Amino acid sequence: MRILVVEDDEILGDGLCEGLRQDGHTVDWLNDGRVAEQALATDTFDTIVLDLSLPGRSGLDILASWRRSQHLTPVLVLTAREGTRDCIAALDLGADDYVVKPVDLAELEARLRALLRRANGHADNRLSCGTLVLDRADQMVWCGDEAVDLSAYEFVVLEALLERPGRVVSQGQLESCLYGWGDGPESNSLHVLIHKLRSHIGASRIETVRGLGYRVVP
Repeated sequence: MRILVVEDDEILGDGLCEGLRQDGHTVDWLNDGRVAEQALATDTFDTIVLDLSLPGRSGLDILASWRRSQHLTPVLVLTAREGTRDCIAALDLGADDYVVKPVDLAELEARLRALLRRANGHADNRLSCGTLVLDRADQMVWCGDEAVDLSAYEFVVLEALLERPGRVVSQGQLESCLYGWGDGPESNSLHVLIHKLRSHIGASRIETVRGLGYRVVP
């Protein structure tokens, strides 16, 4: 899952991002409201964690701007404000969930998975194509009845492909899921990951669509 964290508390933001990355997520972090407001205009995320008290522009203003611009990315508001009024305002402006700090990391991840499921029309944490099954919560993959051991990067690539079974996912989209705004990949790193994935799940399950990208098939 690629997550945008918008949080101006350096200690909290650093800890939150590190914890999410250790659990296999790609995380980008912004600490200024005006910069965050522009983020969805230039990039794509699976979910967003948004603080309300930010320099530059408030979280509520950012949320309202995103929704006016028809950005539908799921947003979880994470704030120190406990008042019901702020919660109601955030939900009415288009927030998908509202959590008061502090929050347990495992709970936060579960809530983000739930938002992603609903956004993509899934009933549970499992993605599948034919006999290939991936479980986001347990970070497990099966080919039929056989469990498949994947690296964190291999898991991210397969997750992105299974989110759109039978549809082409571009190299740029896959690299964005893998690396976010971090250090850019080596020129052939995605090709190496695809090659390794094919060795685990079967070469015929991932098709190369020349000039466009890759797709997973039954």
